[in-house]
Amino acid sequence: MNVLLVSGLGPEFPNDALLAGSAFEALAHPDRFPDRAGEISGLTSLHAESDGGRLPVLRRRRAANRIRTVSSVRLQHTEGDDESATAPHLTTFTVRAILRAAGIDHDHFPIEGIWNGSHPEPTGRFDVVLLSTTFIWDRATMARAITWVEERFPAATLVLGGQYSNLKFQQILDAHPFVQYVVRGDAEPALPHLLDALRRREPVGGIPNLVWRDQDTGRIRMTGIHYADLEALPSPAPTGRFPVIPYESMRGCPFSCKYCSFPAASPKWRYKSAEKIAGDFARYRDEHGAQYVKALDSTFTVPPTRLRALLPLLAKTGVAWEAYTRANSIRDQSVVDALTEAHCRALAIGFESMNDTTLKYMNKQVKAQANRTAFELLSQSTVHYWISFIVGYPGESPELFEDTKNFLVNEHQGHFALYVFMLNDETMPVWQDAERFGLKVFDADGDAEQWSHTGMDSATARRLQVETLREVRWKNDRAMQRTWQHDYELPLLPGRSTAENSRVEKLVDRLGMASADFPNADEAAGHRTRLLAELASHGVSSVAATR
Repeated sequence: MNVLLVSGLGPEFPNDALLAGSAFEALAHPDRFPDRAGEISGLTSLHAESDGGRLPVLRRRRAANRIRTVSSVRLQHTEGDDESATAPHLTTFTVRAILRAAGIDHDHFPIEGIWNGSHPEPTGRFDVVLLSTTFIWDRATMARAITWVEERFPAATLVLGGQYSNLKFQQILDAHPFVQYVVRGDAEPALPHLLDALRRREPVGGIPNLVWRDQDTGRIRMTGIHYADLEALPSPAPTGRFPVIPYESMRGCPFSCKYCSFPAASPKWRYKSAEKIAGDFARYRDEHGAQYVKALDSTFTVPPTRLRALLPLLAKTGVAWEAYTRANSIRDQSVVDALTEAHCRALAIGFESMNDTTLKYMNKQVKAQANRTAFELLSQSTVHYWISFIVGYPGESPELFEDTKNFLVNEHQGHFALYVFMLNDETMPVWQDAERFGLKVFDADGDAEQWSHTGMDSATARRLQVETLREVRWKNDRAMQRTWQHDYELPLLPGRSTAENSRVEKLVDRLGMASADFPNADEAAGHRTRLLAELASHGVSSVAATR
């Protein structure tokens, strides 16, 4: 039986609205702005002194490096180090390990090839196509992927699995007759048995975690859920050597934030022991050459008892790592010291808000003071951090958001993201509060980008986002939101210190955004002149200016 696995990242949707009117917008879409060649050359001509030569400051990132990690940050093992190695995609990594363990030969096609044609299409005949929906988040994208498979492999049996189909299996099966099976929940107890049954042409009714369309009656049938024992199962491992490896230490989530549907897809929270995790890290180091692990859990730092046992064990492995955490896990200096000794290099934290009322609406189970404590501790440490915020959560008013805005403009330092709240998933617990907050969506069949509630509407939230980012850009020298950076190699100046790279990145950000932030041409030109002068002090100047 010939099996094809189609998995990877979802389509990219650059947030062009945040770059509207800027030189970065023109640089990203030169065909749309042929009259703005001067703005484009103003950025592309920037070069820095490097090893006796001149290195472009903005260097297009190689496609292989455009991986959206948990923290969406470029990680630095040592100060100024250019870390370009990327981890295998976690879903692909896990499913391929399941198939190999079951002795199932298969081919893999990165799903990115569906969105952008970046990979040669598979050839030949496949009996079964396994389509991962983990990074699919709307009906249109799901339909596009299913259509791609159906057009190329019309005789194949299509099997879905992953986050989106876990939540929307009924909707998908109703809308797409070509989909025959959905593996919901853990794949380990179901997928090998399903493939074996398909090969033998046997009934599938005894296989757990399965939803399917009965071929005789057309009715949807399903079996009970069986959860994999993460402690007993061998953790996935790659074939060959990889400097960076993804990791999953738990499934499900112990929290119930109302903006997140993640727990609904895997209701039972399970996690590996500290001893198993440390053993896995050591095995990846010894057998696969791993130098870095990306822990892609909902939060790696809970439960607290596991974290306390885990950090000393990880310190002995010598393997660097990054992870998600919650703010209230970073309680005091002793935790930060233990993280540092355990070779933690980066943490991603969802603060979401700096207002306790808004956090209560979200059921975040974290206070603004806990956010502030985590920030203050990490900002004085060597652990890199990336913090996310939301504007427009149901019930939040512009007045409540002011606390978050003031924190970003006046206090924050380091990388962050400020997102406008999205309502594109009907399984989000926030819908339980729809009446309470007068929640309305005006494009329920689309991406749910237009909404209103008692606090504000989506247009107001987008305005607050843009205004806040503009103020942070020009009033806060230490904070940086990632917008244009995704397409370029970071750090901008390899071999320079983290502090200098942060300053140069800030200056380039201001330089590229000046035309958008200052509509008056003379005022924008004045800012650019001052920015270029400071960049020159860091050895960064226009190639033309050096001739």
